[in-house]
Amino acid sequence: MAAHFGSGDAPFLIAGPCVVESDELNVRVGAALAEMSRRLGVPVIYKASFDKANRSRLGAARGPGLDAGLAALAKVRAATGLPVLTDVHQPDQVRAAADVADVLQIPAFLCRQTDLLVAAGKSGKPVNIKKGQWMGPDGMRGAVEKVRAGGASEVAVTERGTFFGYGDLVVDMRSFRRLKDACLAPVIFDATHSVQQPGQGADGASGGLREFIPPLLYAAAAAGADGFFIETHPDPAHAPSDGPNMLPLDGLSRVLEIALDVWRAAREAVRA
Repeated sequence: MAAHFGSGDAPFLIAGPCVVESDELNVRVGAALAEMSRRLGVPVIYKASFDKANRSRLGAARGPGLDAGLAALAKVRAATGLPVLTDVHQPDQVRAAADVADVLQIPAFLCRQTDLLVAAGKSGKPVNIKKGQWMGPDGMRGAVEKVRAGGASEVAVTERGTFFGYGDLVVDMRSFRRLKDACLAPVIFDATHSVQQPGQGADGASGGLREFIPPLLYAAAAAGADGFFIETHPDPAHAPSDGPNMLPLDGLSRVLEIALDVWRAAREAVRA
């Protein structure tokens, strides 16, 4: 079975829109990511959520739901050849999601939910666990153990920042080493949710400072991240969810190229 979270010889990328949208947009983003994967030699996993069940506002956009969302992700895989990833929020969603998705993801707010973690592990699919915004690196060991106890084929942990006050997240660059030591798993950096400002946007929606995505990504590449998580969209200003902290699709390639250069240079320096 191919390692979805990389071999350690090169970083990998999880990327896509925040939420499943139209087939045209989903495949457009997927095709661009597939071309980027071939050109840069970077393994890519396509990401989109069928349901954003953890929004602050009742009326916030959530996505098409389980059945329609999974059907849309299957179309992306068929059209692009990319493996696909989606979030699961409840144990009873895992089986259906695992029938379609190549990788399951546990949202940060749910990283301590034992039944969900064990169920995801029992699917046999690779599982990416997002570190809770209130959790220290060492505290994620238990989440990884729960998924492994279920029998997951691969487990990764994603650093997405820690709450600093009410509206900002801060990324401790020591976290990548500490997470790897604690969890014995690949560590991913979520460059886009790390610049999110929960509840600080218009009408209580999440805001974001996308101008800080590139410098944080480069710093994480140097600090030891094994992979990158970047939400991207052709028109973030009109995306239904998380637009302020998504990277425009037409700017992703250049940002990724620089991150790859930093990643390689940092590892060559360690080996020297």
